[in-house]
Amino acid sequence: MSTQALSPEARTLGSWTGVRTVFALEIKQRLRSRGWYVLLVVWFVVIGLVATLTALSSSAAMGPQGPVLYELMVGFILFFGLLLAPALSANAVNGDRAAGTLAILQITLLRPGQILAGKWLASWVASMGFLVASLPFLLWALALGGVEPLSAVVAVVMLGVELGIVCAVGVGMSALAARPLFSIVVTYMLVALLGLGTLITFGLSSFLTIETVKASSSTSYSYGSNGVEEYSCSGPLTDVSVARTERIAWILAANPFVVVADSIPTAPVRDENGFSTTGVMEGISTLVRQAQAGPEHTMPCLNGEAGNTGELDVPPIWPLGLGLQGALAALLVLLGRRRLRTPVRSLTAGTRIA
Repeated sequence: MSTQALSPEARTLGSWTGVRTVFALEIKQRLRSRGWYVLLVVWFVVIGLVATLTALSSSAAMGPQGPVLYELMVGFILFFGLLLAPALSANAVNGDRAAGTLAILQITLLRPGQILAGKWLASWVASMGFLVASLPFLLWALALGGVEPLSAVVAVVMLGVELGIVCAVGVGMSALAARPLFSIVVTYMLVALLGLGTLITFGLSSFLTIETVKASSSTSYSYGSNGVEEYSCSGPLTDVSVARTERIAWILAANPFVVVADSIPTAPVRDENGFSTTGVMEGISTLVRQAQAGPEHTMPCLNGEAGNTGELDVPPIWPLGLGLQGALAALLVLLGRRRLRTPVRSLTAGTRIA
């Protein structure tokens, strides 16, 4: 009886079967680790303290308490999530290589893409556990009133997406780097580049866009019946230096805080005097959209004419931000996939195989 060679399809597992296998192995290891539970308790306590102090320090005179607590919670959850996600993902591959268990996976029917996908999915699910632990405090903000349920749903979805992107960056770096410590540090640097580096780059780049424009020497304003500032321009035109921020506003798109803040639908919140109040995340979105609009919006008397200082008519910037972040994560994962191919032609000196 003759035997036929197995086809390439028969020598590999189905795409989802392979991913599910690696995912199950990774999740079991994480659930057996006591450190994950300790981090979860610390996370819950820290977020709870922030929520309690915010609720106690805010008063009814400042307007509805719900939006204040809600926006601070979203900001803190994103901040702590960006600190936590690299630790959960940036040693997913080279950690197994250092322990001598990666080679066991590589000699099975699993393909490199399935190994990476399974480890990324496990890291993402582990990080989502911390987001789930934060939901009671978001529900607390909803119970205080002043927050639209749709806004909270969008915020939770976007927070989960951001955690997934950072986990993908970490898993990609863990496949590229030979040492876990190096991949963790580089992942934190990339997160810092997206969060803080974009702000620094935008600020420095704004000096390169400065132009001289004409503006009225005298400006006065009053509040109309709808509470919007109405400007009047008088006096001769003078030269004023302004930064054309609309040319470089795209730099801010990759910032995780900008992506989350700009994607959340908000409604005007007014205090007991009828004036509109702005929360942390809404303030970030407003500042970015002002940068997109440029001096035509921020300078009411540009060229001696009262400009449009009302509603900002600019497209949302968060889709561009997700695209840039996704491209970075995809690039690192694809490069990491090449490093997992077998047989390996060359290895870094000192790299453990089994």
